[in-house]
Amino acid sequence: MADQKKMAELRAALIAAMPSLWRFGLALSGRADAADDLVQATAVRALERVDQVRDGANLTPWFLTICRSIWLNELRAQKVRQAQSLAVTPEVELVSGQSDAETNIFASEVFTEVMSLPEAQRVVVMLVLIEGHGYRAAAEILNVPLGTIMSRLHAARSKLRRFAEATDGKQAMR
Repeated sequence: MADQKKMAELRAALIAAMPSLWRFGLALSGRADAADDLVQATAVRALERVDQVRDGANLTPWFLTICRSIWLNELRAQKVRQAQSLAVTPEVELVSGQSDAETNIFASEVFTEVMSLPEAQRVVVMLVLIEGHGYRAAAEILNVPLGTIMSRLHAARSKLRRFAEATDGKQAMR
């Protein structure tokens, strides 16, 4: 009976974490189809390891850690380690249907700019600024020192600040 309760809790936590997990998968891979695959593989691995779940624990960081581990294993298997800019996939709905067109255009431009960051910075931005995880939680999820999170976030913010300043200049010209 306890196992069924744990399984139900895990499934509910997985369902609640799916949007965050998918965005994290997109940040890692840069592709919607790969994000889908990462979420599915993460769910399978989490369900296989239901015995590791502690009662009352926040499972989202655990899911994100599993997702990252799967991604790194895939990269190692493919022997692919490239730093490249990523294009936003056009079929992904990234902005609110309730916002005005100008806001949606700006949101798409910001997302494109975030996706053009190097993977290490992009993932930290996704975890801290978009998903709202603290620095310490992000460091645990990515298995890096806290200072690394801070330095990557600083570098990403500097690049995004330059984008914002350039965008403000364009707005002023209109």
